[in-house]
Amino acid sequence: MDKEEPEVRQWAKASVVDRSRAIDTIVTAFTTDPVIRWFYPEAWRYLAHYGHFVETFGGQAFAEDTAWTFGDSAATAIWLSPASRLDGAAIVHHLESTVESEHLGDLLEVIDQMDAKHPAEPHWYLAWLGVDVALQGRGLGNELLARCLEVVDATHTAAYLDNTNPVNVPFYERHGFRMIGESQAGACPPLAGMLREAR
Repeated sequence: MDKEEPEVRQWAKASVVDRSRAIDTIVTAFTTDPVIRWFYPEAWRYLAHYGHFVETFGGQAFAEDTAWTFGDSAATAIWLSPASRLDGAAIVHHLESTVESEHLGDLLEVIDQMDAKHPAEPHWYLAWLGVDVALQGRGLGNELLARCLEVVDATHTAAYLDNTNPVNVPFYERHGFRMIGESQAGACPPLAGMLREAR
């Protein structure tokens, strides 16, 4: 007898209470990401520090009600609204404390380039979109992003993201994003800045 499929398509805001579970989903989803695993190459370093990096970079989304999930955080999208502000000092401090010195300089240069490429006008920033690796291939990321973009479009505001994996470019293009430039330094793999115009 087949096991019943888990209920994963219940659309919801990820509350502060859901924060840890949602971030764990992002961690599982990015285990083979070329950029993330370049600066956290060892398994122990990745597992020990990447979740904290996600929290430092975008954790405010949970309190601001701009993180969304399906079901039991099977898929998670962490957005920063036009009113949200990154804590650059906290991000740099975290990376200085957790990334090996031979990667740190290039990584900080890439982050500076990323920041400079963000649109000047107010915009939504998709910090992370991830699907539990055991549930990938079922269309969860596609559906979750579509739902999120309905929220974004209701504000008539642009959306932007920094794509760390070239495999995902066609996925984002199907949702209306287009590449507008790359951020890259040293041995760090390139990140693609992708913009979706206001609708």
